[in-house]
Amino acid sequence: MGRENIDNWHVKKCAKACDGCEEKFQHNQELFSYLFFDEGEYTRQDFCEQCSKKEHPALSTWKTVFIIPPPVEEVVKKENVESLLRKLMAKEDEEDLSAIFILTVMLERKKILVERDTQKTEDLRKLRIYEHKKTGESFMIIDPELKLDELEQVQERVVLLLGGKPRKAAPEALLELEIEK
Repeated sequence: MGRENIDNWHVKKCAKACDGCEEKFQHNQELFSYLFFDEGEYTRQDFCEQCSKKEHPALSTWKTVFIIPPPVEEVVKKENVESLLRKLMAKEDEEDLSAIFILTVMLERKKILVERDTQKTEDLRKLRIYEHKKTGESFMIIDPELKLDELEQVQERVVLLLGGKPRKAAPEALLELEIEK
C-alpha cells in the first residue's frame, strides 16, 4: 500500500450538525452516517432522518446515535488498547498495519468498537469500517489479512507495546521488536 492510502486509517468523528440542513444534533438523536470516496480520500457525512431520505451515492451507510462525549479527563493513564490504537494510527506508518488491526479486534471484542461495513479499496484491500460506541467516531482500518503463522508475532508485538512482558520468544524476535520501538 502506498503513502496515498494512509488516510484510510484516520478517525472520522461524527458531525455536530446535519450535513444537509445544518441543524445541530441533540444528545441520543438517531442519525445516518454515509461514507464517500471522493478525490482519493474517504469522507464521512452525517444526516438527520429527514435529510437522509434524499439520495446520496455513498459507499457505505449506517444508522447511529449522536452522543455528546464526556469531558476529557486530564489524568495521565497507563497506555491502554484504545490509546495505543490512536497513537499508532496517528503515526501513519505502514509497519503498524497489523498491530492496528489486532488492537481494533481487541476493542471490538470489548464491545467498544462496532463493525459497520466492509469495502474493497482501489488496490483491492479489505477496508473495515468501525464505529466507537461511546463517541460515534468512525475508524477505517485496512485488514492485513494475517496468516495464522504471522499472528503470534503480531500479538507479541502488541503485548510489548502495551507494556506487557514478552513470552518465551526467540532472542532474534525480541531483538527485532526492540529495534522497532
